[in-house]
Amino acid sequence: MSYHIQLRPGSQTFTADDDHTLLDAALAAGLALPYGCRTGVCGACKGKVVQGRVELGAYGEHALPATERDDGHALLCCARARSDLVLEISAPAQIADKPARKLPCRVSRLERLAEDVMRVDLQLPADESFTFRAGQYVDIVLEDGQRRSFSIANAPCEQGHLELHIRRIPGGRFTGHVFDGMRVRDILRIEGPHGGFYLHEDSERPVVMIGGGTGFAPLKGIVEHAIHIGFRPPITLYWGARTPAGLYLHETAQSWQSMLPGFRYIPVVSDARPEDGWTQRRGLVHEAVLADFADLSRYEVYACGSPPMIETVRDSFMRERNLAAKAFHADAFTFAAVPSA
Repeated sequence: MSYHIQLRPGSQTFTADDDHTLLDAALAAGLALPYGCRTGVCGACKGKVVQGRVELGAYGEHALPATERDDGHALLCCARARSDLVLEISAPAQIADKPARKLPCRVSRLERLAEDVMRVDLQLPADESFTFRAGQYVDIVLEDGQRRSFSIANAPCEQGHLELHIRRIPGGRFTGHVFDGMRVRDILRIEGPHGGFYLHEDSERPVVMIGGGTGFAPLKGIVEHAIHIGFRPPITLYWGARTPAGLYLHETAQSWQSMLPGFRYIPVVSDARPEDGWTQRRGLVHEAVLADFADLSRYEVYACGSPPMIETVRDSFMRERNLAAKAFHADAFTFAAVPSA
């Protein structure tokens, strides 16, 4: 069954089937709504149900506290319509300026950045225009229609190709193929760009970025875009990994400190061994931020990593460091795996 959805403020409307989330239905209708992780963790897509009924779906309690849920709020990336709706969102919906497209791409480069991280460069068709915002992601569409989502790790100014950082997941159908079977010149089919995780260029607030593992990928694209446009607010990037080897582009991140005024890079390792010779910050990456900042009320925070990491960062930064909800931008990684034979 399909339902009629009206958005406030503004007068945008769209139709949502009962088996699609409200966010997916809005995006399919070409509307640009605020969203981030699409997994019910970051809270960026929160809206209030003014009229009608929804099924809330599965979500992180930190992203939708019980008090807000009881007041009629829902996360649009999880909720499904169960009647016609009137929704109140944080800002008027816009027509998407970079609508998603499906394109074939050719694998132009494979580079192992770490034991379990592969850089995959995709060459876009020369006769097609593909535009995106730094920090967004693409879906790789498999032969059976299943999808795997990966952040774009290069800046939009690098036209003609996409850089992806793909971590090998035990039992992962696609990531296993990337490491064991993929070859240069293979053809992949992508759809994108997707995501509301990107640099808010009109903000003058200083920025704190925090990435875990391959959560570095979209932050890399954002920083390189900031360098390209001469972004003026200071940026502090915290990149966390279990071992120094997990900071697979450590020298690249260090080099940005001489390329972008006000940029600082702080690597953090949680499980360094004596033989690693690690002499810099240790512990959990979000704890390093808490140790360095007594107040985040004047900052914009960009966080990318696993859903548990995003929940922890969001909760601790807002509760303990006064970070405003609207200043928290997040992208949470989820993984698809198949059982071992």
